[in-house]
Amino acid sequence: MMTRLFSVLIICFLTAPLFSQANLNNYKYVIVPVKFDFLNENDKYQLNSLTKFLFNKYGFKAVLEGSEYPEDLMVNRCLALESDVLKEPGMFKTKLKIELKDCNDKVVFTSIIGESREKVYKTAYNLALRDAFQSVEALNYSYKPNENLIASADPSPKLKDNNKVVEEIQQLKAEIKNLKKEKVINVAKPEPKISEPLSIAKEVKKEPIKEVKVNKPFSEKVVSNVLYAQEINNGFQLVDSSPKVVYKIKATGLNNTFLIEGKSAILYKKDDEWVLEYYSNNVLKQETLNIKF
Repeated sequence: MMTRLFSVLIICFLTAPLFSQANLNNYKYVIVPVKFDFLNENDKYQLNSLTKFLFNKYGFKAVLEGSEYPEDLMVNRCLALESDVLKEPGMFKTKLKIELKDCNDKVVFTSIIGESREKVYKTAYNLALRDAFQSVEALNYSYKPNENLIASADPSPKLKDNNKVVEEIQQLKAEIKNLKKEKVINVAKPEPKISEPLSIAKEVKKEPIKEVKVNKPFSEKVVSNVLYAQEINNGFQLVDSSPKVVYKIKATGLNNTFLIEGKSAILYKKDDEWVLEYYSNNVLKQETLNIKF
């Protein structure tokens, strides 16, 4: 018992200078990346999931990068710290340390170096990370809102980009709505009289009534082959069984709504179906995609 107490006191002594300039209790969230730089896969050895679990265990509200953020975090990115796990060089030991940065990319906390002599990577990384988290445990974190931090923090570039995407979605939906109204008017409009200019008559002929598909039932839409969603930065890539990347979709601030990369199109979920909407020769097109997440 005394040995354990002595170890905790040493950790507190070592970590105190590392966060003396910033009160970590003022930060409400910790963002955990889906991949660490020293590993070549997302959540390899479940190390990212373990990091999120341990932050939650010691009082923080941890969220996974790219997931759906809480509303206050969407508005104010500076409520969160960005976490990272770094691998230190070691010949016979696996060494890891935890780093926390604020929204200005300034390091506000660095843990002690956790170590393990295990030879199996998964076990070694697990033990070394838990060892490093002793510093986080010693913080005795408890969230205490800071009015200056809340009032002065500006949204990060990532949030600004996300807001821009949301604006693009809203604008695209408005354009689609206006296009539907225009088509309804064109359907109801009588054939032009001979006295009308020739250019107007030609324009009417370009849009035959049979091509208007605004109210086409979902059951009649084309259902493509199964596409499999693979997580990437800021969204997913949809691949077929080849495998070939068919679409790259970017996450937005709206639930179950994505932008199609490189296309003037949106993907959204309606009932239990994923619907792709886009323009083709000024005609609104809709496709139902069979996506497996």
